[in-house]
Amino acid sequence: MSHSVKKALDHFKKTDPILYKIAITLDIPELVPRGDHFYSLVRAITNQQLSGKAADTIYSRVLKLLPDEKLNASEILKIDDSALRSAGLSWNKVSYLKDLAYKTVHEQIPFESLDKMKEEDIVAELTKIKGIGKWSAEMFLMFHLCRPDIFSYGDLGLRNAIQKIYVLDKHPTVKEAEEVSIKWSPYRTYASRILWISLDKKEV
Repeated sequence: MSHSVKKALDHFKKTDPILYKIAITLDIPELVPRGDHFYSLVRAITNQQLSGKAADTIYSRVLKLLPDEKLNASEILKIDDSALRSAGLSWNKVSYLKDLAYKTVHEQIPFESLDKMKEEDIVAELTKIKGIGKWSAEMFLMFHLCRPDIFSYGDLGLRNAIQKIYVLDKHPTVKEAEEVSIKWSPYRTYASRILWISLDKKEV
């Protein structure tokens, strides 16, 4: 068990025995940075509403349209829209990918500063990109920047897990989810992972 996961579990043991009891039965992975910022945003767009396998297939087809199959924003701008559509992207995703590439080439996304920025400022910047909504920005904060205290109140899976674990009659409202999650701070990203993993278990 990593040091960060242990610190999170120690915190949950004190603040939320219900979550802690479930957490100690699960294998909770550490947060590991994933590649460069541009790559993660490209995957966020290509992965939307797709299974992992389908998303991987489409991403590999997009790479084949690029020189040496290397992801490059300026080269994406040169690809004909119909070729991207033929790779399996929807027309909406084609426009999203082109918008991301354009903003990257013209340095309209503060990639160099993201690591030092506040979470709310990062969300504000990323949601200026077509196809990147608040949920995608929050996933970027969790899994790419590895910020430890992020909770996505709009995520249906997290709300399903809260309903299941705390035996609620219905989905918690955003306010109710906030009230539950505040005791997990400053480790809400780890709590989120516990909740998601718990959904895959038949009994918790």
